[in-house]
Amino acid sequence: MPPAATRCTRGGITAQNYLRGVQVSDASGEIHFTTIFPGCYPGRWPHMHFEVFASLAAATSGSNALRTSQLALPETACRAVYAQAALYPAATSNLNQLSLASDNVFGDDGGIHQLATVAGDNQVGYAALLEVGVPVEPAAAQRVYANGFEG
Repeated sequence: MPPAATRCTRGGITAQNYLRGVQVSDASGEIHFTTIFPGCYPGRWPHMHFEVFASLAAATSGSNALRTSQLALPETACRAVYAQAALYPAATSNLNQLSLASDNVFGDDGGIHQLATVAGDNQVGYAALLEVGVPVEPAAAQRVYANGFEG
């Protein structure tokens, strides 16, 4: 059963919910969190929003994010989760009317840079991985991106 709200597994602002959270990456730039699997509503492919900030202070002060994007979830994982019709009553019928290409955000490139890799199942849960390129130094003229991603 999925948890009721996002839970940060490393420092940050953890007492808030509404399926939102703020946390600081580790030395490798990684973030780990636990959340529910999002439903699928009309017109949008299943996704999660995220923003990347230069610091915790920037994230909590209303500063501009270095990167704002969305993580798309693979169809196979979505269909497995939405097969639990009691938990996701309209999700399968909504998903049947969509594709990454028809989504108003992912449609430009089919989500190629935003499609997460997902492993797991409905019993143990799912783990999604998305490598996101961000500038090493926000003011630097030369930006470095991970895994060939260009901003």
